[in-house]
Amino acid sequence: MPAISIDRTLRRVSIDARDPAFYRDPLAAYAEIHAQCPTFFWEERQQWYFAGYDLVNALLRDRRFGRQILHVATRDELGLPLPKPHLKDFDALEEHSLLELEPPAHTRLRTLVNRAFVSRQIEQLRPDIEQLSHALIDGFADDGEVELLKSFAETLPVTIIARMLGIPVEAAPDLLDWSHRMVRMYVFNPSYETELDANQASADFADYLRGIIAEKRRTPADDLLTHMITSEKDGERLSEAELVSTTALLLNAGHEATVHQIGNAVKTILQSGLSAKDLFATETATALTVEECLRFAAPLHIFQRYALSDIELDEGVTLRKGDKIGLLLGAANVDPKKFTGPNAFRPTRDEGANVSFGAGLHFCIGAPLARLELNLALPILFQRLPNMRLKNEPEIKDAFHFHGLERLDLVW
Repeated sequence: MPAISIDRTLRRVSIDARDPAFYRDPLAAYAEIHAQCPTFFWEERQQWYFAGYDLVNALLRDRRFGRQILHVATRDELGLPLPKPHLKDFDALEEHSLLELEPPAHTRLRTLVNRAFVSRQIEQLRPDIEQLSHALIDGFADDGEVELLKSFAETLPVTIIARMLGIPVEAAPDLLDWSHRMVRMYVFNPSYETELDANQASADFADYLRGIIAEKRRTPADDLLTHMITSEKDGERLSEAELVSTTALLLNAGHEATVHQIGNAVKTILQSGLSAKDLFATETATALTVEECLRFAAPLHIFQRYALSDIELDEGVTLRKGDKIGLLLGAANVDPKKFTGPNAFRPTRDEGANVSFGAGLHFCIGAPLARLELNLALPILFQRLPNMRLKNEPEIKDAFHFHGLERLDLVW
């Protein structure tokens, strides 16, 4: 059990997010938080956090909060520090990111991109995902062992999203490298070295994408990037900076969380002792298993938002304009008021939606794609390798925001 201190009366919680006992298995801490104060002030983070399912779900949709704050206030007003010069390239990619924007900029960008991610469009990728899943497994099926993240979980989603965008699949190793270095910025208090490295990765990524965009302008193709370049809304097209930011986000988000979810799901299923044959016996059983994996072993545990004005929440929490709040998606998914026996992996469970993809304005645009990849790749993997088992105890990433594995060694 991680070292956690809870003052129930003041609703103050002290917990070290760098404690391996916490980030390796946060569910034990979440159980304590749910039992004592699901709305709490996290001492180490100096802000309010919310763990209850209903409240997290409501706050994700609450338009009094946003991912940005500088569209309604200045840095001086809020006492925010100036941008760090050594993060100039990283910040430039973030500036036009769908994940960070608010309407009307968000609406305009999302409308232009959304068409490619609706379910009927995504469903057309089914043969590609199935074929690629089999091809990747063909590459290691006779070896008797594999490190699954590198050989399967990373390659599948990055290849599919690259094909959708029209990015050469040969660039996948670079895309993965840039993405991994950039997402290290989302841990609590990244080091100066991490910041420098993420900035360099952002600069290299942006340079590469500008070259691809220039090529698409010269030679349009039937892909998402060409669609974003040529589409108009109310006579407007995406600027170069918007195109670069959006493409980077789609590439990063289009695989990063899915990699962790594939790894988490395989680990969870193997450790459960349940029959994979039963879990994937039908499309309905498969869908329930995937949703339970998303609930029980979510890849993303925190989503942060700013208060866009002074707000008094019903829970007696007073927020000032510019205050950040943390929504604990991973904790909401194991709220005993929503899910019975929440800390048990129960693939037949059908008790309502998890919040692993968020909700509201910033609901994950890639959710249909991620769900299709999981619903196809997991059954194929377990059918092809029915005797698959863990070679050793999987290594958990030393991060809290992204709950995933460092590596996953399997034998059969």
